[in-house]
Amino acid sequence: MILVTGGAGFIGSCLVDRLIEDENNFVVVVDNLTTGNIKRLPSRKKENWKFIKCNCNEYRDISAVVTSYKFDYIFHYAAVVGVKRTLDHPAWVLNDIQGIKYILDLSKNTGVKRVFFSSSSEVYGEPFEHPQNEMTTPLNSRLPYAVVKNVGEAFLRSYKQEFDLNYTIFRFFNTYGPKQSSDFVMTRFIKSALNNSKITIYGDGTQTRTFCYREDNIEACVKTLTNKLHINDTVNIGSDFEVTILELAKLIIEITGSKSEIVHAAPLAEGDMTRRKPDISKMKELLGRPMVTIEEGIRKTIESGQYNY
Repeated sequence: MILVTGGAGFIGSCLVDRLIEDENNFVVVVDNLTTGNIKRLPSRKKENWKFIKCNCNEYRDISAVVTSYKFDYIFHYAAVVGVKRTLDHPAWVLNDIQGIKYILDLSKNTGVKRVFFSSSSEVYGEPFEHPQNEMTTPLNSRLPYAVVKNVGEAFLRSYKQEFDLNYTIFRFFNTYGPKQSSDFVMTRFIKSALNNSKITIYGDGTQTRTFCYREDNIEACVKTLTNKLHINDTVNIGSDFEVTILELAKLIIEITGSKSEIVHAAPLAEGDMTRRKPDISKMKELLGRPMVTIEEGIRKTIESGQYNY
């Protein structure tokens, strides 16, 4: 029995799709649908899952779900996401601390075997170490979103020490693919290119990122469950292929054969780090295969026609 919070979000819904492929799993999906979308949920052809509209930050809501089932594992992916949204609504982000605490309290009281937590590359802030290693790179971001993820990680480590509740922390770097909403850079660029619209880049576009195709993310995360790996550990989930945002825009224009023009807007006031590249040694070992290239991932995303949520 598995609970996935934020299961109508992009990564959460992809995780649910993978988990229910195993008929031995029964997956309960909860989401308050603030940023999640009901259309992302699996087909009803499979009967080993159930959706409950629920706000993890409201104790009566989430406690009713957790105490009604005997969950073995919880993937806590519910969170306010998106750079602009989290910058515009910092109080919303801070509310997520309550949800983290409720999930952990309920987990240690109901016999949950392990909690899997979606942290973020944002915890590294402007990193002093390249690539960013889980154990040695300082966590220095002051943005509310990153602070909440850092607090969540501290909660997990503390509950292990105090209550022997096992955990795994996933630090997600940019993941993309079908079902991602259109307010993230990869999907926004693809949508603009397909429409031959202007592609807007904040700043000069020399800031670098890495982009992880959704299948690589999900397979690595699920293997930590099925193979009983990285218990009470932190794992970077991303790609180690570094690309500037300007190069990404040009690549998408080339792949789509678009006539889009690249235009530059003023840099974001905060939250747009100059460089981001993870050490993914642990993730590569989990996958045990070559990762999806950025060109292949972009083509898969375009061919799906399912990226605009």
